[in-house]
Amino acid sequence: MSTALKDLATAGQSVWLDDISRERLRTGNLAELMSTHHVTGVTSNPTIFDKALAEGDAYDLQVHDLGVRGVSVGEAVRLLTAYDIRWAADTLRPVYDATDRVDGRVSLEVDPRLARETERTIAEARSLWWLVDRPNLMIKIPATVEGLPAITQVLGHGISVNVTLIFSLERYREVMDAFLAGLELARENGHDVSRIQSVASFFVSRVDAEVDKRLKAIGTPEAEELLGRAAIANARLAYRDHEEVFSSERWKALEAQGATPQRPLWASTGVKDPAYADTRYVSELVAAGTVNTMPQATLDATADHGEITGDTVRGGYDAAWADLDALREVGVNLTDVVRHLEDDGVVKFVDSWESLLSRLTMKLDALS
Repeated sequence: MSTALKDLATAGQSVWLDDISRERLRTGNLAELMSTHHVTGVTSNPTIFDKALAEGDAYDLQVHDLGVRGVSVGEAVRLLTAYDIRWAADTLRPVYDATDRVDGRVSLEVDPRLARETERTIAEARSLWWLVDRPNLMIKIPATVEGLPAITQVLGHGISVNVTLIFSLERYREVMDAFLAGLELARENGHDVSRIQSVASFFVSRVDAEVDKRLKAIGTPEAEELLGRAAIANARLAYRDHEEVFSSERWKALEAQGATPQRPLWASTGVKDPAYADTRYVSELVAAGTVNTMPQATLDATADHGEITGDTVRGGYDAAWADLDALREVGVNLTDVVRHLEDDGVVKFVDSWESLLSRLTMKLDALS
């Protein structure tokens, strides 16, 4: 096992893989990564499934049968992805049991075209929960304004939720409030809150990519000095907010009934700028009670040469505030940045979903 990845576990951070494919499952690669790379969970998204379907023949037999049966392309996507998610959930079940239901989790996203539709998101989330039928499933719901009440309602049905596409501290506060309200609703509905888990996926590298672009356009020495500092500062302050909310009296009342905190999950941790160290969004965001979901390249880089020196978040709050203040002073509008990133994130996932539907339509026609 990699020393760096083991060190993350020792520091209280879970390592999840941001990837899934039928090929990875049938070759036993996921099980191998659990043993050699300390992987304790899996996240997925439309882009990942589109890529998986494009490579190899692992899906061909099921696609053939779906085509012969005349299944619609939308339902075919659900059935194909649910099969992979069930398989991954079964592979990770020993971790789920060993960690008292905290890890061993697999995430499946609702149709991203529903990101601005509350009631349809709720219905889709319930449908996916019933379809996969595994207790270690998490349903991914985007943290749009319309997604917030959906998060509360889905949790209220006793369904574990991965809240995705979080970019701002303000929205993260709203996400945590939606989580608390969801657990309170679940309790009222008679659900055992100890069986409900949630993570809040706070995106990292996309923040640096957008802010750095704006800093380079400003072009002053003061702006250039701030390159690569926005994302880590933003994430560290999110953890500070997490500590505050999950020490509140409101939370303690739920905790007394067996609830476990919604964990911050660092998403988009693959480095987009080759000028930066390829493990920076791992080594600079180590904190207890968090998850880092890594694409394969980041996982391999951390295993190969990552250096974990313990908690790198808690001691950095003042510096993080100073960095965000400095960004505002040089002319970066952070409110506009996060609004753009959320809108762009929804569009990108919708585009990937449409690409997935198009690719599957061609395969259904060809194989049936």
